[in-house]
Amino acid sequence: MTRPDLFFVPCDDAWGGHRMAYWQWGDPRSAHVVLCVHGLTRQGRDFDMLAQAIVARAGGDVRVVCPDVVGRGHSDWLREPAFYQVPFYAADMVTLVARLHAEQPVATLDYVGTSMGGLIGLVVAGHRELPLPVPVHRLVINDVGPTLDPAALQRIGTYVGQGGRYATLREAADAMWALSSSFGPHTPEQWLELSRHMVVPASRRSADGSARLAVDATPAEPSGDPRAEPEGPLLLHYDPAIAVPFRLATPEAAAQGEAALWALYDAITAPTLLVRGAQSDLITVATAQQMAQRGPRATVVEFDGVGHAPTFVDPAQSAAVTAFLFD
Repeated sequence: MTRPDLFFVPCDDAWGGHRMAYWQWGDPRSAHVVLCVHGLTRQGRDFDMLAQAIVARAGGDVRVVCPDVVGRGHSDWLREPAFYQVPFYAADMVTLVARLHAEQPVATLDYVGTSMGGLIGLVVAGHRELPLPVPVHRLVINDVGPTLDPAALQRIGTYVGQGGRYATLREAADAMWALSSSFGPHTPEQWLELSRHMVVPASRRSADGSARLAVDATPAEPSGDPRAEPEGPLLLHYDPAIAVPFRLATPEAAAQGEAALWALYDAITAPTLLVRGAQSDLITVATAQQMAQRGPRATVVEFDGVGHAPTFVDPAQSAAVTAFLFD
């Protein structure tokens, strides 16, 4: 299986609801679900290589589910940007797990979260009163923690929501690499593949230019050859308004959020793996050490030559996750 299936789940909000897209790999009849949730400006296809490694390690008996968090990829855009925040995203994940459980009862629920996805994971795994069918069994947090370096947040804030318009996929990939070289070494082919799902032809935006994609929006690849170049001009595949709450955050709100995240982390009982880029500027060595010493006492694995954040394209990075989930 080299390509996932795309599905949608309806989620509640104050404006009549929204759809969240999710990509599914593996056996839809499996009772073992691994939920993989991406970073701030990314989307679910970031996990293609990791998902295939998990399916192979499980001998096919697993469902790997990779949502496009609302406002990204094929999910709807919110009518009110103020709700582009972690608690709202976590509520959508609970809705998604309920949907999966209704389709096939979930007996084992593992969670892998990169950056923002890791913060969502702290809520999903640490909030003991969420209506999950089963508790999180194992938790993987990728290059994030309750304490975030302010300088790194400022760096991220310089490009979130800036958008972009590109003539070709290669042009878009080059522009994204200029902002994402901290992800660590990638071949040109690997980076192009990661970039392919980060753009959408401008013709597939909704006609009124509102904060929604056209209902029939499809991946930036034709139904035939998945390696064919999408036709430009191309736009980044996320709502620029995700930057609104990010930029309105105050030091007081940040301090309150950090305290809440540590409380959630300390409540986690699932075995936890913290994956960290050795040169990460978002989660410091000191924060990683704290996470190893309190709460679930995370096992920490670092990858040299990588900043924020490991992409799991490198087989060694995927192997660290699959070993943790299955050994």
